[in-house]
Amino acid sequence: MSKTAIIIDTDPGQDDAVAILTALGSAQLEVVGISVVAGNVPLELTAKNARIICEWAGRPEVPVYAGCERPLLRPLVTAEHVHGKTGLDGVPLHEPAMPLQQEHAVDFIIRTLREREAGSVTLCMLGPLTNLAMAIVRAPDIVGRIREIVLMGGAYFEGGNITPSAEFNIYVDPDAAATVLACGAAITMLPLDVTHKATASPARIGLLRALPNRAGNLAADIMTTLERFDVQRYGANGAPLHDPTVIAYVLQPGLFSGRKVYVAVEQNSELTLGATPVDWWGVTGKAANVNYLTTVDSDGFFRLLADNLSTLP
Repeated sequence: MSKTAIIIDTDPGQDDAVAILTALGSAQLEVVGISVVAGNVPLELTAKNARIICEWAGRPEVPVYAGCERPLLRPLVTAEHVHGKTGLDGVPLHEPAMPLQQEHAVDFIIRTLREREAGSVTLCMLGPLTNLAMAIVRAPDIVGRIREIVLMGGAYFEGGNITPSAEFNIYVDPDAAATVLACGAAITMLPLDVTHKATASPARIGLLRALPNRAGNLAADIMTTLERFDVQRYGANGAPLHDPTVIAYVLQPGLFSGRKVYVAVEQNSELTLGATPVDWWGVTGKAANVNYLTTVDSDGFFRLLADNLSTLP
């Protein structure tokens, strides 16, 4: 069986780490490279963290590329209040031995999409969409070569998690998000409406803790740290595990359901900046631009994570 080629664009970030480990543990995926962006923490740390995660997985050959250090038009907003000063609080870190690639992440995305067969590369977007938006603006020809953009971002029915109306990844760079959603490529969106149903309950964390390897326990430690932060917000069922839903969807889309709708991004309002209004009932008459997911088989999702993490050191 041929592997699905993916680029992971990310801002690690604790749940990003679990997503990357899951992808690196999958026999179904070819991780062509990892591009990093400023988001949860500044670029210097996301670039370091991505390499640490690759080394945890025993995959130092996976190239990591540093990208944009700030949003397209706005100052950077970070999330150390969730992920800690390092971005990976709660687990032991080390100085990565593998090098950071010299090529800029935006150039890497453009080059890969041009060199690879058209329609063969899926873009797994786990953070702000700055790198991809820059690539689209600089090289519009790549849009027709993308197999699918699968992104964690946005919120509608659940409200926001960084403001009352906005989800963090979109809020950090709403201008980039608007560019990506308008580009015309096939897009699947995993918003808070679905990730809030993928909660790391004690039993689900225990499933990963029981794995006889380091990666399973690292993932369990990360989820435990997130649970401590979010326990007052989300209650006893545990914290949502946002970014790994992207990898799970690529691997097993049948775990999810939703509908094709038109989604916009608010770029101007001070009150609702970064909000992603969803035309759920088709009242605007605008063509659907997103496959918007709202349900997930949560137990199946965590079994999938465990299966893929189990293959790692």
